[in-house]
Amino acid sequence: MTMPDIPKAELHVHLEGTATPELVRALAERNGMALPPGLFTEAGHFAWTDFLHFLKVYDDAASAIRTARDYRDVTYDYLRRCAAEGAVYVEVMSSPDHARMAGLSFQDHLDGIVQGFEDARAEFGIEARLIVTCVRHFGVERGLEVARACTRHRHPLLTGFGMGGDENHLSAADFAPVFAIARHDAGLGCTVHAGESAGPESVRDALDHLPVGRIGHGVRAIEDADLVRRIAGEGIVLEVCPTSNIRTAVYGSYADHPLNRLREAGCAVTLNSDDPPYFATTLGGEYGIAAEAFGWGEDDLRNATVTALEAGFLDDETRARLRRVTSAGSPAAGRPNGGHGPGSGH
Repeated sequence: MTMPDIPKAELHVHLEGTATPELVRALAERNGMALPPGLFTEAGHFAWTDFLHFLKVYDDAASAIRTARDYRDVTYDYLRRCAAEGAVYVEVMSSPDHARMAGLSFQDHLDGIVQGFEDARAEFGIEARLIVTCVRHFGVERGLEVARACTRHRHPLLTGFGMGGDENHLSAADFAPVFAIARHDAGLGCTVHAGESAGPESVRDALDHLPVGRIGHGVRAIEDADLVRRIAGEGIVLEVCPTSNIRTAVYGSYADHPLNRLREAGCAVTLNSDDPPYFATTLGGEYGIAAEAFGWGEDDLRNATVTALEAGFLDDETRARLRRVTSAGSPAAGRPNGGHGPGSGH
């Protein structure tokens, strides 16, 4: 169930991880490259067994995205699919490091994504913004290079900075200079992956040392009651990806997942797909799961969208316009879930 009548917004999806097997094959053919054997199942899905294998398959598939045109096509295709499910706003995370390994410059990478945004907006009316991400396990020096590139290559649709990669590699504190450049020199809103593969200490480390108003995943904060109270009290927004957490075995089932417990504790949560074709989900599918597995009603779902718009790294004029669209027909939609109205993080 994708619930197309509910306006939707997404804050946590990896652009390279949105490319479907069909699109990856088409890009590889266009670029004259052979994909590694065993990348797909006989049924045509991505073939991976555990989290480390997922990361390898992800990198192998992403290697087919090699040109600005490729990035445009991946971006446009994902936004087209989101718009068909009722999405009004999407933030995509993209890694210049993946583009660099394919021989693509930061500017070409940016230009391709922006073209995808603009084409999708013109055709479907969907708004999108870019979060540039560094990769934690590539180290601090490479993170500094990515943050500095954001200051040199400014664009109004590049509005956020984040960090993914191996949560257990280095501490968030090590990356404080990276985020200082992104936040203060480039003026970007900041988020970071924490509390997914690592425990609540990862979230606390990020909140203590990085200028973030959002946490990517963050679900393992539930293991520390004081931390949950802090997240709720400070209005930190959690970019929750329920199906991703099940597929990567962070939790064994939706019944085990702490989405509702975090909400009930006053935390502001949003619904996100993370790497949708790898996890057999979509943004609309996550809204459907919130209804079916977690018992959310229409107001709850609309409130998740409002929370995402309030926390989004976008200009206030666009935010207000999208809020009006989201709130139409639902008087409760003005109340972000968790009882907080977090700002944009700017």
